Amino acid sequence: METRRILMRSLAVVVIASVIWTITADAEMVYSCCTRVSTAKVTEPIIGYRMQEKSLPCVKAVIFQTKHGDFCSDWRQPWVERKVLQFFKAQRNKRHSTTTNIIH
Repeated sequence: METRRILMRSLAVVVIASVIWTITADAEMVYSCCTRVSTAKVTEPIIGYRMQEKSLPCVKAVIFQTKHGDFCSDWRQPWVERKVLQFFKAQRNKRHSTTTNIIH
């Protein structure tokens, strides 16, 4: 009977400790994402981009990477798609010219 009581107390302590650890671990999480987006056009040269899906507190966004930092852009803006296509075209041309230079 006494062993059972000790076991139950130990189990209770473990459960309480794990709940406290879970709560404090969540409170310490640092989110590195876009929590809001801009509709303003990015005018700096793009060196990369990535898509961010919605996962609160993060919002759905296209993140343009430039020499001066990242810009969180509204994925629904028509200029965003054009900017991504321009980036792909520039990368393709860059690879093509590098390949051509290597072959010759």
